[in-house]
Amino acid sequence: MIERRCMCMARRRVGVGGYRPIPVKVGEEYDVVIESVGSRGDGIARIQGFIVFVPGSKVGDHLHVKIESVSRRFAVASPVAR
Repeated sequence: MIERRCMCMARRRVGVGGYRPIPVKVGEEYDVVIESVGSRGDGIARIQGFIVFVPGSKVGDHLHVKIESVSRRFAVASPVAR
């Protein structure tokens, strides 16, 4: 029988055999700068190298965002008023 390992959702894979903790959590707020726009038109920011999509934003926007959902590879956030 093949042994299966459970991949912890709180970590992300880095290179071969390495894992790093995900630096964001649902409900946390951050100040970000939109660096680029994804294929679906969402703004892309990075928090400690982790990709965060912000719908309705443009390159160069400086935003205060709240994390709405987190997956292994990216998070989705929405702008909030300060």
